[in-house]
Amino acid sequence: MTVNTNSQNLLSPLQIGSLSLANRVVMSPLTRSRAGEERIPNQLMAEYYQQRASAGLIITEATVISKQGIGWRNSPGIYSDQQAEAWQKIVDAVHSKNGKIFLQLWHCGRSSHSDFHNGQLPVAPSAIKLNDDYIHTPLGKQAYETPRALSTEEISNVVEDYRKASERAQLAGFDGVEIHAANGYLIDQFLQSKTNHRTDKYGGTIEKRFQFLKEVTEAILTVWSSDRVGVRLSPNGNFNDMGSLDYRETFTYVVKQLNPYNLGYLDILDGLAFGFHKLGEPMTLPEFRPLFSGVLIGNCGYTQETAEATIKAGHADAIAFGRPFISNPDLVERFTNNWPLNPQADMSVWYSFDKQGYTDFPTYQPS
Repeated sequence: MTVNTNSQNLLSPLQIGSLSLANRVVMSPLTRSRAGEERIPNQLMAEYYQQRASAGLIITEATVISKQGIGWRNSPGIYSDQQAEAWQKIVDAVHSKNGKIFLQLWHCGRSSHSDFHNGQLPVAPSAIKLNDDYIHTPLGKQAYETPRALSTEEISNVVEDYRKASERAQLAGFDGVEIHAANGYLIDQFLQSKTNHRTDKYGGTIEKRFQFLKEVTEAILTVWSSDRVGVRLSPNGNFNDMGSLDYRETFTYVVKQLNPYNLGYLDILDGLAFGFHKLGEPMTLPEFRPLFSGVLIGNCGYTQETAEATIKAGHADAIAFGRPFISNPDLVERFTNNWPLNPQADMSVWYSFDKQGYTDFPTYQPS
């Protein structure tokens, strides 16, 4: 993968394989819970993404690859033809503004509850309970349950679910897909020693813990060219009760193994604003830069100033912004013109299920 390094700054163009981005401002995945109980993307979501189409690249909210993968209320899916057709309207809305958009592929694993699965326990690499207070389910707040460990034979079915979901994403017209291997969801659960105590070919060593992500990546690459596939990792995170003592060894190995696939990009949550496991020094972008020859995206807690400094130093090729994009649909224009940002949206409206706190934020109006 050739990285475009000419006159790098946050607002300069970036080439990801055959895909040309207008700037290096990436819209990070943001779960917003507007897809309804049927998990079908809708017109409100199309308006939301179209408002933010000036981002160099939009990565959609996490989108479940199967019913088994569900673990969040009203999040969208990509496991049916109806969902794929609905996503196409969103893709078309973004493309009509010359935007680029990748779909993030998601399986919640143990970060779920039997309320989402007709009484069946959520699945995971190992039967290890998530140690947190509660999860929001269709029936209200519930205590986390000890998940059911997937059998060796079942894992190939999950890999196939990823492949089928990536196929539907292609039919919907997306520019690419991102493999969500971060934040304590299923793939991250396989990668980390804290949550993977398996003794088969998917656990016991770092090499074996990587096997699931390896198979998912290779399955998706039978559908998409490598430059249209990204992977997201969170080596420093404690979200969903994550953090393993061997995190540095694990994620160094994972990135080294991903590099030969010539992926479109690697999206690293290097910032600590989403939580830090405090098991050692945080892993930084300069640590990953020599390990990955493709486009490297930094993520979590960046400002325009710190993003510019990171790109100028050559530590990353692009920076993903999450919360600033919630309340600033015109974030790129504000960066371009040095306009002030809207106040950050209150968390109470992040998942309000309607347009409030979603599509009703004002763009900047010069006086």
